[in-house]
Amino acid sequence: MNQQADVMSKEPVKTPGYAWVVLFALYMATLAAPLNLFKLPPVMTTIQKAFNLSMSKSGDLMSIFSIMGFVLAIPAGYILKRFGIRLTGLVAVGSVAIGSTLGAIAETARMLFIGRFIEGVGMGLIMVAAPLAISLWFPAQRRALPTGLWASSVGIGNIVTLFLAPSMAVSYGWRSVWWAGAGFSALAFVLFAVLFRMPRKDEMYEAPAPAPAGAAPEESPSLLKGMANSSFWMISIAFGCYNLVVMALCSFLPAFLEVERGYFLTYENGALMNASFVTAFIMLASIFSGPGGGYISDRIGKRKAIVLISYILMTLTFVLPFSVTGWMIPAYMLIFGIVGGPIAPVLLASVPEVATKPQLIGIGMSVAALGQNIGMYIGPTLFSRIQEVQGWASAGYWMIPICIIGIIATWRIKVR
Repeated sequence: MNQQADVMSKEPVKTPGYAWVVLFALYMATLAAPLNLFKLPPVMTTIQKAFNLSMSKSGDLMSIFSIMGFVLAIPAGYILKRFGIRLTGLVAVGSVAIGSTLGAIAETARMLFIGRFIEGVGMGLIMVAAPLAISLWFPAQRRALPTGLWASSVGIGNIVTLFLAPSMAVSYGWRSVWWAGAGFSALAFVLFAVLFRMPRKDEMYEAPAPAPAGAAPEESPSLLKGMANSSFWMISIAFGCYNLVVMALCSFLPAFLEVERGYFLTYENGALMNASFVTAFIMLASIFSGPGGGYISDRIGKRKAIVLISYILMTLTFVLPFSVTGWMIPAYMLIFGIVGGPIAPVLLASVPEVATKPQLIGIGMSVAALGQNIGMYIGPTLFSRIQEVQGWASAGYWMIPICIIGIIATWRIKVR
Protein backbone atom coordinates (compact mmCIF):
# COMPACT_ATOMS: atom_id res chain seq x y z
CA MET A 1 0.00 0.00 0.00
CA ASN A 2 1.45 3.41 -0.95
CA GLN A 3 2.13 6.32 1.33
CA GLN A 4 -1.06 8.09 0.28
CA ALA A 5 -3.19 5.11 1.30
CA ASP A 6 -1.32 4.84 4.64
CA VAL A 7 -2.10 8.45 5.47
CA MET A 8 -5.74 7.97 4.51
CA SER A 9 -6.10 4.97 6.79
CA LYS A 10 -4.80 6.93 9.83
CA GLU A 11 -6.68 10.21 9.46
CA PRO A 12 -10.43 10.87 9.28
CA VAL A 13 -11.70 11.81 5.86
CA LYS A 14 -12.85 15.43 5.88
CA THR A 15 -14.11 17.56 3.01
CA PRO A 16 -13.45 21.32 3.34
CA GLY A 17 -16.67 23.33 3.35
CA TYR A 18 -15.52 25.61 0.54
CA ALA A 19 -14.99 22.56 -1.68
CA TRP A 20 -18.70 22.62 -2.50
CA VAL A 21 -18.51 26.28 -3.55
CA VAL A 22 -15.62 25.38 -5.82
CA LEU A 23 -17.64 22.46 -7.18
CA PHE A 24 -20.44 24.89 -8.06
CA ALA A 25 -17.98 27.18 -9.88
CA LEU A 26 -16.53 24.20 -11.74
CA TYR A 27 -20.01 22.96 -12.56
CA MET A 28 -21.10 26.26 -14.11
CA ALA A 29 -17.85 26.60 -16.06
CA THR A 30 -18.16 23.05 -17.34
CA LEU A 31 -21.88 23.37 -18.08
CA ALA A 32 -21.13 26.11 -20.63
CA ALA A 33 -19.33 23.57 -22.83
CA PRO A 34 -21.98 20.80 -23.14
CA LEU A 35 -24.72 23.44 -23.28
CA ASN A 36 -23.13 24.72 -26.48
CA LEU A 37 -22.04 21.30 -27.72
CA PHE A 38 -25.59 19.93 -27.57
CA LYS A 39 -27.39 22.98 -28.95
CA LEU A 40 -27.01 21.52 -32.46
CA PRO A 41 -28.91 18.15 -32.27
CA PRO A 42 -32.33 19.62 -31.32
CA VAL A 43 -32.19 22.07 -34.24
CA MET A 44 -30.30 19.77 -36.62
CA THR A 45 -33.01 19.75 -39.28
CA THR A 46 -33.32 23.57 -39.08
CA ILE A 47 -29.56 24.05 -39.54
CA GLN A 48 -29.52 21.56 -42.42
CA LYS A 49 -32.11 23.65 -44.26
CA ALA A 50 -30.49 27.00 -43.38
CA PHE A 51 -27.05 26.00 -44.67
CA ASN A 52 -27.99 23.19 -47.09
CA LEU A 53 -26.08 20.54 -45.14
CA SER A 54 -26.22 16.80 -45.79
CA MET A 55 -26.45 14.23 -42.99
CA SER A 56 -22.70 13.62 -43.12
CA LYS A 57 -21.92 17.36 -43.06
CA SER A 58 -24.23 17.70 -40.07
CA GLY A 59 -22.22 14.97 -38.37
CA ASP A 60 -19.02 16.87 -39.14
CA LEU A 61 -20.50 20.04 -37.64
CA MET A 62 -21.16 18.10 -34.45
CA SER A 63 -17.76 16.41 -34.46
CA ILE A 64 -15.64 19.51 -35.14
CA PHE A 65 -16.45 20.69 -31.62
CA SER A 66 -14.23 17.90 -30.27
CA ILE A 67 -11.13 18.37 -32.46
CA MET A 68 -9.38 20.74 -30.06
CA GLY A 69 -10.45 18.47 -27.24
CA PHE A 70 -8.12 15.67 -28.28
CA VAL A 71 -5.47 18.05 -29.66
CA LEU A 72 -5.25 19.79 -26.26
CA ALA A 73 -5.82 16.71 -24.09
CA ILE A 74 -2.15 15.88 -23.46
CA PRO A 75 -0.77 19.46 -23.63
CA ALA A 76 -3.52 20.45 -21.16
CA GLY A 77 -1.37 18.99 -18.39
CA TYR A 78 1.44 21.40 -19.25
CA ILE A 79 -1.04 24.24 -19.67
CA LEU A 80 -2.43 23.56 -16.20
CA LYS A 81 1.06 23.42 -14.72
CA ARG A 82 2.15 26.62 -16.46
CA PHE A 83 -0.96 28.75 -16.00
CA GLY A 84 -2.87 27.03 -13.19
CA ILE A 85 -6.41 25.74 -12.98
CA ARG A 86 -8.01 29.16 -12.50
CA LEU A 87 -6.58 30.84 -15.59
CA THR A 88 -7.06 27.68 -17.66
CA GLY A 89 -10.71 27.57 -16.62
CA LEU A 90 -11.23 31.22 -17.55
CA VAL A 91 -9.69 30.67 -20.99
CA ALA A 92 -11.89 27.61 -21.45
CA VAL A 93 -15.16 29.40 -20.68
CA GLY A 94 -14.07 32.49 -22.63
CA SER A 95 -13.40 30.35 -25.70
CA VAL A 96 -16.90 28.87 -25.54
CA ALA A 97 -18.43 32.36 -25.33
CA ILE A 98 -16.39 33.65 -28.27
CA GLY A 99 -17.09 30.62 -30.44
CA SER A 100 -20.82 30.75 -29.80
CA THR A 101 -20.86 34.47 -30.63
CA LEU A 102 -19.12 33.80 -33.96
CA GLY A 103 -21.67 31.10 -34.73
CA ALA A 104 -24.54 33.43 -33.92
CA ILE A 105 -23.40 35.96 -36.53
CA ALA A 106 -22.38 33.33 -39.12
CA GLU A 107 -23.66 33.88 -42.64
CA THR A 108 -21.91 30.85 -44.14
CA ALA A 109 -21.42 27.25 -43.15
CA ARG A 110 -17.67 27.89 -42.95
CA MET A 111 -18.13 30.53 -40.25
CA LEU A 112 -20.50 28.23 -38.36
CA PHE A 113 -17.84 25.50 -38.44
CA ILE A 114 -15.18 27.95 -37.21
CA GLY A 115 -17.37 28.98 -34.29
CA ARG A 116 -17.95 25.35 -33.32
CA PHE A 117 -14.21 24.70 -33.55
CA ILE A 118 -13.41 27.56 -31.13
CA GLU A 119 -16.11 26.44 -28.72
CA GLY A 120 -14.36 23.09 -28.60
CA VAL A 121 -11.21 24.67 -27.18
CA GLY A 122 -13.15 25.31 -24.00
CA MET A 123 -14.42 21.74 -23.80
CA GLY A 124 -10.91 20.41 -24.26
CA LEU A 125 -9.47 22.47 -21.40
CA ILE A 126 -12.25 22.38 -18.82
CA MET A 127 -12.71 18.61 -19.01
CA VAL A 128 -9.12 18.21 -17.79
CA ALA A 129 -9.00 21.14 -15.38
CA ALA A 130 -12.25 20.41 -13.51
CA PRO A 131 -11.57 16.77 -12.51
CA LEU A 132 -8.08 17.77 -11.38
CA ALA A 133 -9.54 20.53 -9.22
CA ILE A 134 -12.03 18.08 -7.73
CA SER A 135 -9.20 15.66 -6.91
CA LEU A 136 -7.43 18.47 -5.00
CA TRP A 137 -10.47 19.58 -3.00
CA PHE A 138 -12.11 16.21 -2.25
CA PRO A 139 -10.42 13.22 -0.55
CA ALA A 140 -10.40 9.97 -2.53
CA GLN A 141 -12.96 8.23 -0.31
CA ARG A 142 -15.45 11.06 -0.94
CA ARG A 143 -14.58 11.87 -4.54
CA ALA A 144 -16.92 9.76 -6.67
CA LEU A 145 -20.06 11.63 -5.54
CA PRO A 146 -18.79 15.14 -6.39
CA THR A 147 -17.32 13.77 -9.61
CA GLY A 148 -20.71 12.29 -10.45
CA LEU A 149 -22.44 15.58 -9.64
CA TRP A 150 -19.96 17.47 -11.81
CA ALA A 151 -20.33 14.95 -14.65
CA SER A 152 -24.09 15.55 -14.60
CA SER A 153 -23.36 18.93 -16.22
CA VAL A 154 -23.14 17.08 -19.53
CA GLY A 155 -26.65 15.74 -19.04
CA ILE A 156 -28.02 19.08 -17.84
CA GLY A 157 -26.47 20.86 -20.83
CA ASN A 158 -28.13 18.38 -23.16
CA ILE A 159 -31.49 18.54 -21.39
CA VAL A 160 -31.70 22.33 -21.35
CA THR A 161 -30.97 22.62 -25.07
CA LEU A 162 -33.29 19.74 -25.95
CA PHE A 163 -36.12 21.32 -23.96
CA LEU A 164 -35.67 24.91 -25.11
CA ALA A 165 -33.70 25.12 -28.36
CA PRO A 166 -36.36 23.87 -30.83
CA SER A 167 -39.03 26.29 -29.61
CA MET A 168 -36.51 29.16 -29.51
CA ALA A 169 -35.47 28.37 -33.08
CA VAL A 170 -39.07 28.35 -34.28
CA SER A 171 -40.05 31.54 -32.42
CA TYR A 172 -36.88 33.65 -32.73
CA GLY A 173 -34.70 31.88 -35.29
CA TRP A 174 -31.84 29.46 -34.80
CA ARG A 175 -29.42 32.30 -34.02
CA SER A 176 -31.21 32.90 -30.72
CA VAL A 177 -29.97 29.48 -29.58
CA TRP A 178 -26.37 30.48 -30.29
CA TRP A 179 -26.81 33.86 -28.56
CA ALA A 180 -28.25 32.14 -25.50
CA GLY A 181 -25.22 29.84 -25.39
CA ALA A 182 -22.88 32.82 -25.58
CA GLY A 183 -24.76 34.63 -22.81
CA PHE A 184 -24.66 31.70 -20.41
CA SER A 185 -20.94 31.23 -21.08
CA ALA A 186 -20.31 34.86 -20.18
CA LEU A 187 -22.21 34.39 -16.90
CA ALA A 188 -20.21 31.22 -16.13
CA PHE A 189 -17.00 33.15 -16.81
CA VAL A 190 -17.90 35.76 -14.18
CA LEU A 191 -18.94 33.16 -11.59
CA PHE A 192 -15.75 31.15 -12.06
CA ALA A 193 -13.60 34.29 -11.80
CA VAL A 194 -15.27 35.29 -8.52
CA LEU A 195 -15.70 31.92 -6.78
CA PHE A 196 -12.85 29.62 -7.78
CA ARG A 197 -9.64 29.38 -5.80
CA MET A 198 -7.09 26.71 -5.01
CA PRO A 199 -7.24 25.02 -1.59
CA ARG A 200 -5.06 26.22 1.25
CA LYS A 201 -2.64 23.76 2.83
CA ASP A 202 -5.03 23.04 5.70
CA GLU A 203 -7.77 22.26 3.15
CA MET A 204 -5.72 19.86 1.01
CA TYR A 205 -6.25 16.32 2.24
CA GLU A 206 -4.07 14.69 -0.39
CA ALA A 207 -2.52 17.44 -2.43
CA PRO A 208 0.74 16.53 -4.15
CA ALA A 209 2.47 14.86 -1.24
CA PRO A 210 5.78 16.18 0.12
CA ALA A 211 8.83 13.97 -0.16
CA PRO A 212 9.59 11.70 2.82
CA ALA A 213 11.70 13.26 5.56
CA GLY A 214 15.35 13.36 4.65
CA ALA A 215 14.73 12.70 0.98
CA ALA A 216 15.76 15.00 -1.82
CA PRO A 217 12.96 17.14 -3.29
CA GLU A 218 11.01 15.11 -5.80
CA GLU A 219 11.15 16.26 -9.39
CA SER A 220 7.98 16.73 -11.39
CA PRO A 221 7.16 13.43 -13.08
CA SER A 222 7.85 13.26 -16.78
CA LEU A 223 5.05 12.97 -19.30
CA LEU A 224 6.43 9.67 -20.58
CA LYS A 225 6.56 8.21 -17.07
CA GLY A 226 2.96 9.17 -16.44
CA MET A 227 1.76 7.89 -19.81
CA ALA A 228 3.43 4.54 -19.21
CA ASN A 229 0.61 3.68 -16.79
CA SER A 230 -1.49 1.14 -18.70
CA SER A 231 -4.57 1.77 -16.55
CA PHE A 232 -4.64 5.40 -17.72
CA TRP A 233 -4.94 4.14 -21.29
CA MET A 234 -7.55 1.53 -20.45
CA ILE A 235 -9.66 4.25 -18.79
CA SER A 236 -9.10 6.42 -21.86
CA ILE A 237 -10.26 3.68 -24.25
CA ALA A 238 -13.28 2.80 -22.12
CA PHE A 239 -14.19 6.47 -21.76
CA GLY A 240 -13.65 7.08 -25.47
CA CYS A 241 -15.90 4.20 -26.53
CA TYR A 242 -18.59 5.40 -24.14
CA ASN A 243 -18.50 8.94 -25.51
CA LEU A 244 -18.43 7.69 -29.09
CA VAL A 245 -21.66 5.70 -28.83
CA VAL A 246 -23.49 8.22 -26.64
CA MET A 247 -22.60 11.15 -28.89
CA ALA A 248 -23.56 9.17 -31.98
CA LEU A 249 -26.95 8.30 -30.52
CA CYS A 250 -27.83 11.64 -28.93
CA SER A 251 -26.71 13.69 -31.94
CA PHE A 252 -29.22 12.14 -34.32
CA LEU A 253 -32.11 10.79 -32.24
CA PRO A 254 -34.11 14.05 -32.49
CA ALA A 255 -33.75 14.07 -36.28
CA PHE A 256 -34.66 10.37 -36.45
CA LEU A 257 -37.80 10.90 -34.40
CA GLU A 258 -38.83 13.82 -36.62
CA VAL A 259 -38.14 12.14 -39.95
CA GLU A 260 -39.01 8.49 -39.22
CA ARG A 261 -41.45 8.53 -36.30
CA GLY A 262 -43.53 11.64 -37.00
CA TYR A 263 -42.45 13.59 -33.92
CA PHE A 264 -42.50 17.38 -33.94
CA LEU A 265 -39.92 20.15 -33.48
CA THR A 266 -42.18 22.08 -31.09
CA TYR A 267 -44.72 21.25 -28.35
CA GLU A 268 -47.81 21.83 -30.47
CA ASN A 269 -48.89 18.17 -30.16
CA GLY A 270 -47.81 17.74 -26.56
CA ALA A 271 -44.47 17.11 -24.85
CA LEU A 272 -44.43 13.38 -25.54
CA MET A 273 -44.61 14.04 -29.29
CA ASN A 274 -41.73 16.53 -29.17
CA ALA A 275 -38.59 14.88 -30.60
CA SER A 276 -36.12 16.74 -28.40
CA PHE A 277 -38.18 16.44 -25.21
CA VAL A 278 -38.34 12.66 -25.50
CA THR A 279 -34.65 12.39 -26.39
CA ALA A 280 -33.85 14.37 -23.23
CA PHE A 281 -35.09 11.42 -21.14
CA ILE A 282 -31.65 9.84 -21.70
CA MET A 283 -29.79 12.63 -19.97
CA LEU A 284 -32.54 13.21 -17.42
CA ALA A 285 -32.14 9.64 -16.21
CA SER A 286 -28.33 9.85 -16.24
CA ILE A 287 -28.40 12.93 -14.00
CA PHE A 288 -29.63 10.64 -11.22
CA SER A 289 -27.94 7.38 -12.18
CA GLY A 290 -24.52 9.02 -12.61
CA PRO A 291 -24.12 10.36 -9.06
CA GLY A 292 -26.01 7.30 -7.81
CA GLY A 293 -23.48 4.98 -9.40
CA GLY A 294 -20.66 7.07 -7.96
CA TYR A 295 -22.18 6.91 -4.49
CA ILE A 296 -22.62 3.14 -4.70
CA SER A 297 -19.04 2.66 -5.87
CA ASP A 298 -17.87 4.74 -2.90
CA ARG A 299 -19.97 2.72 -0.47
CA ILE A 300 -19.04 -0.75 -1.71
CA GLY A 301 -15.48 0.21 -2.62
CA LYS A 302 -15.67 -1.19 -6.15
CA ARG A 303 -15.19 0.94 -9.25
CA LYS A 304 -14.63 -1.70 -11.92
CA ALA A 305 -17.71 -3.76 -11.12
CA ILE A 306 -20.03 -0.76 -11.38
CA VAL A 307 -18.59 0.27 -14.75
CA LEU A 308 -18.66 -3.26 -16.16
CA ILE A 309 -22.28 -3.88 -15.20
CA SER A 310 -23.34 -0.52 -16.62
CA TYR A 311 -21.36 -1.03 -19.82
CA ILE A 312 -22.78 -4.51 -20.48
CA LEU A 313 -26.36 -3.34 -19.97
CA MET A 314 -25.82 -0.29 -22.19
CA THR A 315 -24.39 -2.50 -24.93
CA LEU A 316 -27.53 -4.62 -24.95
CA THR A 317 -29.72 -1.56 -25.51
CA PHE A 318 -28.17 -0.84 -28.92
CA VAL A 319 -30.27 -3.62 -30.39
CA LEU A 320 -33.35 -1.40 -29.95
CA PRO A 321 -32.96 2.37 -30.51
CA PHE A 322 -34.15 2.56 -34.12
CA SER A 323 -36.72 -0.24 -34.03
CA VAL A 324 -38.87 0.67 -31.02
CA THR A 325 -42.18 2.44 -31.59
CA GLY A 326 -45.01 3.99 -29.56
CA TRP A 327 -44.64 4.05 -25.77
CA MET A 328 -41.44 2.01 -26.04
CA ILE A 329 -39.57 5.05 -27.42
CA PRO A 330 -39.61 7.14 -24.20
CA ALA A 331 -39.18 3.94 -22.17
CA TYR A 332 -36.04 3.12 -24.13
CA MET A 333 -34.62 6.61 -23.54
CA LEU A 334 -35.07 6.24 -19.78
CA ILE A 335 -33.52 2.77 -19.69
CA PHE A 336 -30.50 3.87 -21.74
CA GLY A 337 -29.90 6.82 -19.42
CA ILE A 338 -30.23 4.71 -16.28
CA VAL A 339 -27.84 1.94 -17.31
CA GLY A 340 -25.25 4.17 -18.99
CA GLY A 341 -25.21 7.05 -16.50
CA PRO A 342 -22.68 5.68 -13.98
CA ILE A 343 -19.95 4.92 -16.55
CA ALA A 344 -18.42 8.38 -16.97
CA PRO A 345 -18.24 9.55 -13.33
CA VAL A 346 -16.93 6.24 -11.99
CA LEU A 347 -14.27 6.02 -14.71
CA LEU A 348 -13.11 9.57 -13.93
CA ALA A 349 -13.08 8.85 -10.21
CA SER A 350 -10.79 5.89 -10.97
CA VAL A 351 -8.03 8.04 -12.48
CA PRO A 352 -6.56 9.33 -9.19
CA GLU A 353 -6.74 5.82 -7.74
CA VAL A 354 -4.68 4.18 -10.48
CA ALA A 355 -2.07 6.95 -10.40
CA THR A 356 1.09 5.69 -8.71
CA LYS A 357 1.58 9.11 -7.11
CA PRO A 358 -0.58 12.24 -6.77
CA GLN A 359 1.65 14.22 -9.14
CA LEU A 360 0.57 11.93 -11.99
CA ILE A 361 -3.17 12.57 -11.60
CA GLY A 362 -3.09 15.48 -14.07
CA ILE A 363 -1.45 13.32 -16.72
CA GLY A 364 -4.03 10.61 -16.11
CA MET A 365 -6.86 13.10 -16.55
CA SER A 366 -5.27 14.29 -19.81
CA VAL A 367 -5.06 10.73 -21.14
CA ALA A 368 -8.71 10.15 -20.19
CA ALA A 369 -9.70 13.40 -21.92
CA LEU A 370 -7.82 12.30 -25.03
CA GLY A 371 -9.97 9.20 -25.34
CA GLN A 372 -13.12 11.14 -24.47
CA ASN A 373 -12.64 13.72 -27.20
CA ILE A 374 -11.53 11.24 -29.84
CA GLY A 375 -14.72 9.32 -29.13
CA MET A 376 -16.81 12.49 -29.29
CA TYR A 377 -15.19 13.39 -32.61
CA ILE A 378 -15.57 9.97 -34.25
CA GLY A 379 -19.09 9.23 -33.00
CA PRO A 380 -21.27 11.70 -34.96
CA THR A 381 -19.23 11.63 -38.17
CA LEU A 382 -18.99 7.81 -38.20
CA PHE A 383 -22.66 7.30 -37.37
CA SER A 384 -23.88 9.78 -40.00
CA ARG A 385 -21.88 8.10 -42.74
CA ILE A 386 -23.05 4.61 -41.80
CA GLN A 387 -26.62 5.90 -41.67
CA GLU A 388 -26.38 7.39 -45.17
CA VAL A 389 -25.22 4.06 -46.61
CA GLN A 390 -26.89 1.38 -44.47
CA GLY A 391 -29.78 3.09 -42.68
CA TRP A 392 -30.65 3.86 -39.07
CA ALA A 393 -30.84 0.33 -37.65
CA SER A 394 -27.46 -0.75 -39.02
CA ALA A 395 -25.83 2.42 -37.69
CA GLY A 396 -27.15 1.50 -34.25
CA TYR A 397 -25.90 -2.09 -34.50
CA TRP A 398 -22.39 -0.84 -35.33
CA MET A 399 -22.24 0.72 -31.87
CA ILE A 400 -22.28 -2.75 -30.24
CA PRO A 401 -18.71 -3.83 -31.16
CA ILE A 402 -17.47 -0.42 -30.06
CA CYS A 403 -19.10 -0.98 -26.66
CA ILE A 404 -17.45 -4.40 -26.44
CA ILE A 405 -14.05 -2.75 -26.88
CA GLY A 406 -14.95 -0.45 -23.99
CA ILE A 407 -15.92 -3.43 -21.83
CA ILE A 408 -12.62 -5.18 -22.52
CA ALA A 409 -10.69 -2.00 -21.68
CA THR A 410 -12.63 -1.60 -18.42
CA TRP A 411 -11.83 -5.19 -17.44
CA ARG A 412 -8.11 -4.44 -17.79
CA ILE A 413 -8.12 -1.34 -15.54
CA LYS A 414 -6.12 -2.07 -12.38
CA VAL A 415 -8.57 -0.52 -9.96
CA ARG A 416 -10.65 -1.89 -7.10
